Amino acid sequence: MFFTIPTLLTWARIIAIPLIVGVFYLPLDVPTRNVVATTLFIVVALTDWLDGWLARRMNQTSSFGAFLDPVADKFLVCAALLILLQLDRVNALVAFIIIGREIAISALREWMAQIGASRSVAVNMLGKLKTMTQMVAIPLLLFDGALFGVVDTRIWGAALIYVACILTIWSMIYYMRKAMPEIRAKAR
Repeated sequence: MFFTIPTLLTWARIIAIPLIVGVFYLPLDVPTRNVVATTLFIVVALTDWLDGWLARRMNQTSSFGAFLDPVADKFLVCAALLILLQLDRVNALVAFIIIGREIAISALREWMAQIGASRSVAVNMLGKLKTMTQMVAIPLLLFDGALFGVVDTRIWGAALIYVACILTIWSMIYYMRKAMPEIRAKAR
């Protein structure tokens, strides 16, 4: 199931990442770059929901798709955080915590899969809430202006990225606690 529509959407999400990054290197004024990058990010982020919905609706779920989908999400979030860090729109510690958690939990899931205990670190609602919060905070920070002349996206984005950081830590602790019995058993 390498070339199904849902999997192609996931691949498109990965391929779009350099486009989002590249916008900030175009000879455009800052507000235009912000709007273009924000729009691209939102469109690309929506494919995360769409590919999952299509996979279930078209009965095209696959283990490859289940593997690739979170990888695409992690690439997208990490690339966006690095852009925001470079633009001084996100705190370095927040970016480090979020990116570090993604690497650590990915490594934990890989190891748990190798020992046949992947169910103990399956995605749960806390992880989904963390992702959703990130996916709302990041475009607000990319936009970096007054939305509809009223909403200061920098303030709202900063508040939400801190909430995402707290959820990141909380979800990492949750996954580590769920994996601990298996880790202890294999360490003997």
